Amino acid sequence: MEHPPISGDIGPPASAGRSVREESADDVARLRRTLSRFQGPSQARSLMQIATSFVPFLALCGSMYATHGLSTWLTLALCVPTAGFVVRIFILQHDCGHGSLFRSAAANAWVGRACSLVTLTPYQNWRRQHAGHHSVWNNLDRRDTGADLYSTCLTKEEYRGLGRWRRLAYRLIRHPLVALLVLPPLVFLLLYRLPFDTPAAWRRERLSVHGTNAALLALFGTLGLVMGFGAMALVQLPTMAVASIVGVWLFSVQHRFEDAAWFRAPAWNPTTASLRGTSYLRLPRVLQWFTGNIGFHHVHHLDPRIPNYRLEACHADSEVLRRVPALTLRAALRSARLLLWDEAAGRMVRF
Repeated sequence: MEHPPISGDIGPPASAGRSVREESADDVARLRRTLSRFQGPSQARSLMQIATSFVPFLALCGSMYATHGLSTWLTLALCVPTAGFVVRIFILQHDCGHGSLFRSAAANAWVGRACSLVTLTPYQNWRRQHAGHHSVWNNLDRRDTGADLYSTCLTKEEYRGLGRWRRLAYRLIRHPLVALLVLPPLVFLLLYRLPFDTPAAWRRERLSVHGTNAALLALFGTLGLVMGFGAMALVQLPTMAVASIVGVWLFSVQHRFEDAAWFRAPAWNPTTASLRGTSYLRLPRVLQWFTGNIGFHHVHHLDPRIPNYRLEACHADSEVLRRVPALTLRAALRSARLLLWDEAAGRMVRF
């Protein structure tokens, strides 16, 4: 998979409303050297991540099945840590999609497919769509035209130009209660079962959707027959609901937060968009572990070839990266209503 190169041209500010600090050519050169030192996976560390993600996940699933007949509340309580491991496994699938978990393309593909049986996300289809995201993020002139609600936005003037009913629909579907609580489980449980926004020419990707569905049908059909379909629903549905809500919120806050910058094409380049348009979300250590360091999203967008377990060290090793403002958990939660880009003011705003 090809990724945008690190550009030496940081570009002008995103708007006249708020200045954007520019790095010098020396800063960019040092940044490029730092990134290169952290590229490439360690097979031992990657295998350890797989073990420390899948083994606890399977053990927790087993505990949920064992307790469902004793206490429904205990089973539901166990879905929270289980969902945490689903999120972590999704990060492994994410690294496989970028070719950064293993050096072998085949190993990345097979591990990614195995992860998809936990995340319910067709690996091949998601991988190609996500690659598209990495070519257009925070570029106002090349916004994703698919069904993405979470890493794109309208400008304030574009929103004002909508008709009354389109404006109402736009607001309704993006209300935090709808976009961050109601829709995420539907996306993972139902929408991902269909190649709804996959071009007809993407034959391998469309086949991956159907292949994943067949594998999931066999897996959950067997679980239902062995453990009971009621027990399976009690274990799987709440776990996926919690995991999808957390995962979608993480994705949304990585590009829409108070200090995020969006650019018109002449000012957009990969370095600018990474340092100004993606978040450095500082999480408590336990949440950072469960989310696979994805809070260091500015580093990930600068170089997706860096494995998740090296993102924090890369951030700490670069003076340029350490200058990126940290987004706290409280500020990230407040960002849920920042859904429009005000070009005149150069900031994200509420409706």
